[in-house]
Amino acid sequence: MKLSFAILSLAATASAFTPSAPARSVSRVGGSSVLAPVPVRAAGTQLEAAKQTPHGGKLVDLILKSDEEKKAAMAKCNKELQLTPRQLCDTELIINGGFSPLTGFMDEPTYKHVVDNVALPDGLIFGLPVVFDTDDEDLQPGDIVLLKDGDRPIATVEFTDKYLPNKAYECKKCYGTSEIEHPGALMVATERGKYYMGGKLTGLNLPVRDFPCKTPAEVRETLPDDVDVVAFQCRNPVHRAHYELFTRALDDPLVGAGGVVLVHPTCGPTQADDIPGTVRYKTYEVLKEETHNDRTRWEYLPYSMHMAGPREAIQHMMIRKNFGCTHFIIGRDMAGSKSSVTGEDYYGAYDAQDFAKEKGPELGVTPVPSLNLVYTEEEGYVTADEAKERGLHEKKLSGTKFRQMLRGGEDIPEWFAFKSVVKVLRENA
Repeated sequence: MKLSFAILSLAATASAFTPSAPARSVSRVGGSSVLAPVPVRAAGTQLEAAKQTPHGGKLVDLILKSDEEKKAAMAKCNKELQLTPRQLCDTELIINGGFSPLTGFMDEPTYKHVVDNVALPDGLIFGLPVVFDTDDEDLQPGDIVLLKDGDRPIATVEFTDKYLPNKAYECKKCYGTSEIEHPGALMVATERGKYYMGGKLTGLNLPVRDFPCKTPAEVRETLPDDVDVVAFQCRNPVHRAHYELFTRALDDPLVGAGGVVLVHPTCGPTQADDIPGTVRYKTYEVLKEETHNDRTRWEYLPYSMHMAGPREAIQHMMIRKNFGCTHFIIGRDMAGSKSSVTGEDYYGAYDAQDFAKEKGPELGVTPVPSLNLVYTEEEGYVTADEAKERGLHEKKLSGTKFRQMLRGGEDIPEWFAFKSVVKVLRENA
């Protein structure tokens, strides 16, 4: 029997994934003060000519440009707080436009609408709520707080409301379960504070990270404006099968001629047993140098994983839309998770693909189903269907066996992993 979700004990009986909101134009965003888009500051740049329109029609940029503006903003603060690693990622993606059209943490009505409808109150699709959590009883609406990462000021937030979320209901709707065996539900129960607070952000500085994370505007300036851009999301080192998968995606009939791939790994907090972001970053950098593929671009995303399966697939697509991508590769069991007790999958292998296909036209991003590739002795990497039809001999290496070989200093077959990646993993074990 699975553990009961003690912290989130209130029963939540609603279905995990709600019907989609009616299709709508995304040329404008109405209403709430934390949703209104901010005009792009870099007028006349490549950004305006980018093939993909930012989510909501405008790319948010909340980062103040002059020292005088920053000093004036900080002078208004009556308190300061240290951001947790997850809060730091969310703050960065709000102020740099990655979460466009958000301009702050969600207030209670916005939070509830996203949880229930996978959409903002005006109907614009949005995968998961973005909230500021706290246990601080003294924080109140009206407080203007300086948010810091160590000694570095990152943003100010003017809090608009403070509310007690129904965490069990949130998890049931967003993750499909409120059991703490799910890593996202465990995060909500044990990492997030008792209260959520809405508030409008003003950006001061981007965090200093071991992996440089360009803003959506900066990434857009590097992308072609006349071909499709296919995003590939990952949170693990890229091995041979991954590389074959995202390079072959350019041949998919859904992708126009001359398209490029943006490999856009998340380097923020994730599951407890995942490889740390700083190590993952090193593996990506050596692989980028080893492959030298003109049709492949590499950038890094300061995003905190929820392992929310279908709902998180929508969140990833929406973020990459803001970074200029027109297409998004959806893998089998994307952002999936297993029970920490039984080992059973929480989502079906194709749930994320199906949900992405349903929401893709409304979102304005085309999902590209990933190929199910296997390695064969005769032909190298081919699809599993082709291997079966032709009677080819497959070679397999499980993730568990790979890690055992890695720790034991055994030779890793080159058909499975790049030598440069293996070297980094061993040096940082």
